[in-house]
Amino acid sequence: MTFKHDTRPRLPLSDQQLLRYHRQISLKGVDIDGQAQLAAAHVLVVGLGGLGCAAAQYLALAGVGRLSLVDGDRVELTNLQRQVLHEAARLGQPKVHSAAAAISRLNPDCQVSAMAAMATADNLTDWLAEVDLVLDCTDNRASRNLINAACHGARVPLISGAAIRLEGQVSVFTWGAGEPCYACLSRLFGDQELSCVEAGVLAPVVGLVGSLQAMEALKLLLRLGQPLSGRLLLIDGLTGQFETLALPRHPGCPCCGQAPAAA
Repeated sequence: MTFKHDTRPRLPLSDQQLLRYHRQISLKGVDIDGQAQLAAAHVLVVGLGGLGCAAAQYLALAGVGRLSLVDGDRVELTNLQRQVLHEAARLGQPKVHSAAAAISRLNPDCQVSAMAAMATADNLTDWLAEVDLVLDCTDNRASRNLINAACHGARVPLISGAAIRLEGQVSVFTWGAGEPCYACLSRLFGDQELSCVEAGVLAPVVGLVGSLQAMEALKLLLRLGQPLSGRLLLIDGLTGQFETLALPRHPGCPCCGQAPAAA
């Protein structure tokens, strides 16, 4: 797998950065070169709710050099139960501006671009031309399928997360031969789709899922370990159980599969 950051210039880390990221640099598989790779990386986070807030803050703290944030919503009081980058003083502000301000305080080295807009097929095409990978932190199937189709077309790796009640799921799509896409998964859900508004969600669940999305992103950027490609991680917060299932590619998938011929 190749990333755009592979060809971007890598500036030497300053003494302050070497100290700041020392705990990561000490890890086997990261080292100074890996930290420099993160500094050159550009990640797109779509959705700055519970998942996106958790994921974006850890990507910034880990030293990802540039984050592009996309969300068309504004901060509401009901968000503050779980969306950790927002606060009461920023009620009514665009979520991306609120999140960008918080991230800049967490790590001034991280360059943050804030796009206060909903993702569309057109603007995703423009954004994907610049980034190394995408985190889908949206909260509805239509947006997830849209992002999936755009990432599949551009061959930009996608990390998908979802959370509701005390349950969560995470999967990674890298578009390797025979690997599935998000549409292969979403077709299994049927027509019924509940949101957190109807079903509720416990605050730490979104933090857990978003943190796992950030971890999978860092693993991909560093080429570290085994990503959740072709697998679905299921989280049951009520029982404390984690389960990983194989996610097969569906041959009739309208996005990545071979659609059946017309009769």
